[in-house]
Amino acid sequence: YGDATFTSMMLAKILCVLYVSLLGYDILFQDVDIVWYKSPLLFFHSHDGVGKRLVDEYDIIFQHDGSPQQRYAPYSANSGFFFVKSNSKTKYLLTSMLYHGDLVRKTSSHQQVFNHLLLEHSSLMGLRVKVMDQHDIKEFPGGDQYQHDNNGMHRIFSGQDKPFLFHMFWTDGHASKLKFLRQMGGWFVNDACLGHWVTSFASDLNLVGSLSGRCCSVEPLVTCHYRDKPSIIPCNDSPFYDKNAKPFW
Repeated sequence: YGDATFTSMMLAKILCVLYVSLLGYDILFQDVDIVWYKSPLLFFHSHDGVGKRLVDEYDIIFQHDGSPQQRYAPYSANSGFFFVKSNSKTKYLLTSMLYHGDLVRKTSSHQQVFNHLLLEHSSLMGLRVKVMDQHDIKEFPGGDQYQHDNNGMHRIFSGQDKPFLFHMFWTDGHASKLKFLRQMGGWFVNDACLGHWVTSFASDLNLVGSLSGRCCSVEPLVTCHYRDKPSIIPCNDSPFYDKNAKPFW
């Protein structure tokens, strides 16, 4: 997080969303550290208490980041998961993100620049911004809940809460995210396919069925790593991740 490779990825993140928007398509963008339990499009197209759909009421909808940092204020929008309609206001917003690519490189943060532009465009251009707030956490939990809300994670594992997805943000590094997802039952990729190019084990890329059959598991591949981090099964024989922490189970 924050190094040159990460920053380059953030610049690519600007372009891939902008190009699709300019073609006239609505976009659901997400980072790769997200697990779907059901399609979030159902939520965006659902009706509120007065019969209106979120996609009709707003131009762009974000998951809440959960961070109180001033650099994300006032929206605290998480730029790793958002739905954006293709219209003149959002096209201008996304084009402005491209023009502010130097700030993304300077700050090493796509999210910081995006939040600043959301404030500017909502004020000057009438951009309608929706950030899912505390009322929507049960539907769209993330890394802040994973790190700080054991009760909420227990409700997810027991089936009491039925979220649309889980986003493993607030976690530093690929290795930690992978371990956390594995022990919470959010990992479905077979080890044989990790760290290899697709062409190394799939001679015919048109055979999508064989590719998914080799690499994807129908059931979650659960392994324990840390006793103090949320896990779908008890991991009390595993080491602690944080000092002076208590076991999750």
